[in-house]
Amino acid sequence: MSEKSPPPESLLPYEAWSEDAMREVAWRALEYAAEHGMPGEHHFYLSYRTDHPGVAIPGHLKSKYPQEITIVLQHQFEGLVVEREAARFRVTLRFGGVPAKLVIPFGALTMFHDPHVRFGLRFTQSGLEDAKAGLPAAPEAPAAPPSPAPAPPGEVVSLDAFRRHPNKDGG
Repeated sequence: MSEKSPPPESLLPYEAWSEDAMREVAWRALEYAAEHGMPGEHHFYLSYRTDHPGVAIPGHLKSKYPQEITIVLQHQFEGLVVEREAARFRVTLRFGGVPAKLVIPFGALTMFHDPHVRFGLRFTQSGLEDAKAGLPAAPEAPAAPPSPAPAPPGEVVSLDAFRRHPNKDGG
């Protein structure tokens, strides 16, 4: 019996190219929504690393979501702008009724999902877009005062309830 040898190591960056191609799909969907609004019942769940270089979010959100947050772009968002040259997008959402301006580099995205058509993508964390562009980290957005009122449904989704915790149930 002959053993199969592992495939040779590629001298071409196929994995990086595949990742870039998947991010391009999210990029185009956001550009479409920025230009035309959200079509029909489409809406986007976007998860991203809040600790990624270039991310700018208000301080109270950064303290509540120090590593990752999921936002929903559906009915109540404004000022969506995709900046290809800077490899990022900007959007204003309301958290507890208080507007918050977010700046999100595409390299910070970890997930893009359009539940209306059951389409989703997961990304590996990447700083390549920012490193290639030689961009400095964006300054943190000014903190908005914390609001005691809960955020309206459909704006922020905490993924903590869906994560497996290794210390629970003997895992």
